[in-house]
Amino acid sequence: MSDAKLILVSHHLCPYVQRAAIALAEKGVPFERHYVDLAAKPDWFLAISPLGKVPLLIVRQEDGTDAVLFESAVICEYLEETQPGAALHPVDPLMRARHRGWMEFGSSILSDLWGFETAKDAETYEAKRKALLAKFGRVEAELAEGPLFSRATFSLVDAVFAPIFRYFDVFDSIVDTQTFAQTPKVCAWRAALAQRSSVAQAVTQDYAARLRDFLIVQDAWLLKHAAEAEA
Repeated sequence: MSDAKLILVSHHLCPYVQRAAIALAEKGVPFERHYVDLAAKPDWFLAISPLGKVPLLIVRQEDGTDAVLFESAVICEYLEETQPGAALHPVDPLMRARHRGWMEFGSSILSDLWGFETAKDAETYEAKRKALLAKFGRVEAELAEGPLFSRATFSLVDAVFAPIFRYFDVFDSIVDTQTFAQTPKVCAWRAALAQRSSVAQAVTQDYAARLRDFLIVQDAWLLKHAAEAEA
C-alpha cells in the first residue's frame, strides 16, 4: 500500500479523468482534485504534463517530492497495484488481458464519440452514429448476465464505459439518438453503472450544463437535429 497523497489533475468534461476518479473511489482512496482549463493551460501544468493532457496523478511522497503519472490506463494500473480495496482487474491472466482489450475498445468508442458530438453536418453525424451502433453491437455480444461487465464484480472495464454512457445521458435528453435501441444488455449495464456512487461522483453537478455549452461552441449537428425534431 502507498501512503502517498494523491492529487488528480482534471478537466470537467474529460472521460479519461473520470476513469481515474472512478477507480480511486472504488478503491476507497482519498484524493484531491485540481481542475485546469485546457483552453488556457497554465504554465505549471505544461511543465509536468508531457502530452499537455489530463488526467495527471500527482503522487506526493513521504519525502515531500512529487512524482507525476500521465495517461489514464497507467494511472489506473498504478492504483490497482498499490492501493488496497476491491480488485479492479481479474486475477486470471487471460481474463485480465481480455479486460485490458475491452478497455482499449472503449477508448476506440471515445474516438468515434468525439466525431459524433462535434459533427457539424447530418452526413458526418450519421456516419459516426452508425460507427457507434456497430461498436455497441460488439459489446452487446460480449456481455453476459450482468449487471456489470464481469457480472457482479466491478472492474476497470466498467470504469472505462461509465463515462461513455454519461455522454448519452446528456445527448438523449436533447434528442433521441437511437444509439442503444438494439442493445438491451448494454442498456441494462448503462443503468447499473449510473446507480454507483463512484460513477455519479466522478463529475461535478454542472456536468450536463457544461457539455451542452460545449455542443453550442462546437455548433454541433446534434443540436440542429433536435431543433428539426421539435419543428
